[in-house]
Amino acid sequence: MSPAAVSILPGVLALLASQAQLTDPAGDARGDGGYVLPTRPPFTAEMLDLRALSTKGTPQGMQFTVTYGQMGNPWNAPGGFSAGVTDIFVKGALGGQATLGDLGLRTSGGGWQYHLRVSPGGSTLTEVDAQGRERPLVAPTVQVSGTNLIVQTAVPEGRYGYWVTNSVYSPLTRDGVLRPTTTPGASALQAGRADAPVPVDVMAAPGDTQAYTRGTLAPVGETRDLVGIGLLALGVVGLLITVIATVAVWRRLNARVKP
Repeated sequence: MSPAAVSILPGVLALLASQAQLTDPAGDARGDGGYVLPTRPPFTAEMLDLRALSTKGTPQGMQFTVTYGQMGNPWNAPGGFSAGVTDIFVKGALGGQATLGDLGLRTSGGGWQYHLRVSPGGSTLTEVDAQGRERPLVAPTVQVSGTNLIVQTAVPEGRYGYWVTNSVYSPLTRDGVLRPTTTPGASALQAGRADAPVPVDVMAAPGDTQAYTRGTLAPVGETRDLVGIGLLALGVVGLLITVIATVAVWRRLNARVKP
């Protein structure tokens, strides 16, 4: 293997490892099935329906493409979207936070290290350090493309597990998120119980309802470090090549010494 190939291979492995296409069932943007969406301004379930999450690595960091059933802008926000607030929690290698912000959900299958919030009122990215303290990172950029939001972030390139949720947006609340209430109203998000989770849709395997029955959400995507595995394999191959070359040289020298 040439030195040029050895130097290029880690970058190729990292690029391949960072790419993923995750999907979510259509027509499930009503929480446990009983959430009633606001009618003022008019929301549709398709605006809040998560359909897919695509990920890829770039020189700037991870890029996420979130696909919805419909790109809605009921509040006429200048950015071109104002139906939902999408939260993407990125799984850490070790430890991390087990509470998904203030969404009324907890993680299963590990904890998160990065939290990306894509909101019409301003998107943010934070990181949790080893002491559990959250600090802001460079704000992501968001671009509308059809029914997609393309989000460029500073999350390091890699293959991760994700917890993905979508909540109703409202510029009239403290953090831009409309929380469920048991009181009906044209501008209210109505749910059947007072402690209902905030998101109206979560990315989960078909038939997985634990987010709304137990308050826990499993990650989607891969958590294996394929880049690390690839580099380890590359190291093993390099070691084998060295051993084989050494043995060959030793045999040639031995052959010369013999009468």
